Amino acid sequence: MGNFNNRTIVIGLIMVLLGIIYVLRLFMLQVYDPSYKFSAESNARRKITEFPSRGLIYDRNQELMVSNQAVYDIMVVPRETEPLDTFELATSMGIELNEARDLFDRIRQNLRTRKISSFQPSVFYKQMTAEQYGYFQEKLFKFKGFFGQRRIVRKYEYPTAANILGYVGEISEKQLKERTYYSQGDYVGISGIEKTYEKSLRGRKGARFVLVDVHGRQKGAFRDGRYDSAAVSGKDLTLTLDHQLQQYGEKLMQNKVGSIVAIEPSTGEILTMVSSPSYDPSLLVGRKRNENFPKLANDTLYPLFNRPLQSGYPPGSTFKTLMALIGLQEGVVNPETSFGCQMGYHTRALSVGCHSHPSPLKLPASIQMSCNAYYCHTFRRVLDNPVYGSPKTGLDVWKDYLVNFGFGYKLGTDLSNEGRGFVPNSNYYDKIYNGSWGSLTVISLAIGQGELLTTPIQMANMAAAIANKGHWYIPHVAKKIENDTIPSKYKQANYVGIDSVFFKPVIEGMEQAVWGGAGSTARIAQIPGITICGKTGTAENPHGDDHSIFIAFAPKENPQIAVATYVENGTYGSTYGAPISSLIIEKYLNGEIHRTRKWIEQRMLDADLIHESND
Repeated sequence: MGNFNNRTIVIGLIMVLLGIIYVLRLFMLQVYDPSYKFSAESNARRKITEFPSRGLIYDRNQELMVSNQAVYDIMVVPRETEPLDTFELATSMGIELNEARDLFDRIRQNLRTRKISSFQPSVFYKQMTAEQYGYFQEKLFKFKGFFGQRRIVRKYEYPTAANILGYVGEISEKQLKERTYYSQGDYVGISGIEKTYEKSLRGRKGARFVLVDVHGRQKGAFRDGRYDSAAVSGKDLTLTLDHQLQQYGEKLMQNKVGSIVAIEPSTGEILTMVSSPSYDPSLLVGRKRNENFPKLANDTLYPLFNRPLQSGYPPGSTFKTLMALIGLQEGVVNPETSFGCQMGYHTRALSVGCHSHPSPLKLPASIQMSCNAYYCHTFRRVLDNPVYGSPKTGLDVWKDYLVNFGFGYKLGTDLSNEGRGFVPNSNYYDKIYNGSWGSLTVISLAIGQGELLTTPIQMANMAAAIANKGHWYIPHVAKKIENDTIPSKYKQANYVGIDSVFFKPVIEGMEQAVWGGAGSTARIAQIPGITICGKTGTAENPHGDDHSIFIAFAPKENPQIAVATYVENGTYGSTYGAPISSLIIEKYLNGEIHRTRKWIEQRMLDADLIHESND
């Protein structure tokens, strides 16, 4: 009997103890930790994501290029909806009845496939303008389960620089799996600066919790905003770009296919980067993006293709500047070395033609008058140098110089989708010729033809390296990030492996190409009061007229700008490449075009190579 009483007491104590624990736990849930009550009240409150403003984008002179504007996504909680008049909803939203029906069909389909939950808000209609939403908001009380969610989209202040700025679009399923920060329906930088500096520009999302009544109407903040978190705006970005120069460059390249790249040699900062034809970046903002993107993607002139970064072209005779430097560094020529030219370079096996000019020429004059024969001789002396034992080793040495100048590989600029061009090596030719080839086989490389391919930004970078007498900085478009720093690699000098003393005769030849007498190939590029140094190029094109090329920098002393212009089907380098480059230089350094050169400017503005070629 005593044992029975003891067990009764123990069981009673256990029950009392459990009761105390239960009461304490209930107290914790309902009083001390109201977050559980917060969850229990989910049927009376709604979470509204607060999307941050993306960082603003300015040019180097603090001119605003990209800002933001508000739009509204119309959200729906399917479980909360009631039968409604679809026509009235469509009218209130400012859309067609059939479109509204399609939107409902999409919601029902997503519910069936469980892409969305009937208890959670889902996007019903994307990016309604602020004007539309102002009207719809007055009617919103009639449509239970619907509400508006504010979003921020880009506003482009000018119809220029699309290839640099890039665009923002809805995140893809693949990106969602790779990036935990984002949710379905979020927007992310797709290309250009918007993509590269996405983490800086995007900011941080916030959240706001509101009480709603049975009609879905907001009745105020939930628990006085205790659980709200503020959105943090993205960081502003200052570009190296000179917007006025960019606008001018795009005008000069109207109705032409090609590119302009201008770099500040002392920093690698990109001053302008024109891709032509281009497009207005505002075409890819808002609801009209879905309509405009396919049109741009299917345009036969490829306006979405970033030619300065992605096009692979033969550098043509502009390459002779680099070939001269290699010859000087290798000791196979010196500034006084002269070669004869009888309208080209001729052997019993082949001939490489050239235009009429005085002969023989020393090295500076060979650049001034763009002599093909001079560089065929120089190229063969490099490859057939007895020091290397074979032209195969000589070619690989030659390639190493090109790589040091930034050819054959991506430069590492801060814009996406950069191409690498192509620099062949001995293995490449071994495969083609079964190991049986020599310097004469690949002689076209001497004058920037053959298999050699470069991008326009690499050519501008070469001009900058020559201007700097032997080093270059990775070209980039980010100058300053708010409360942050740009990557350190853009501050590091890259040396080309050629002694600075050898740049003097090459630069002298480039100066005389513009300022010399008869036979100088770039006299049209002369700018009053500015000593410009340049080199023309004409790249052979088997599909039509040759391409017009020009590289230049100015002033000769303390260069402030280096330019490469490439005009497809523009024939000679002096026809379009040299005039356009010189106008860019003059506009940047002087702010205006001298009256004596207005006729050149007008001729470039009026030239139409696209429609003429289609006639």
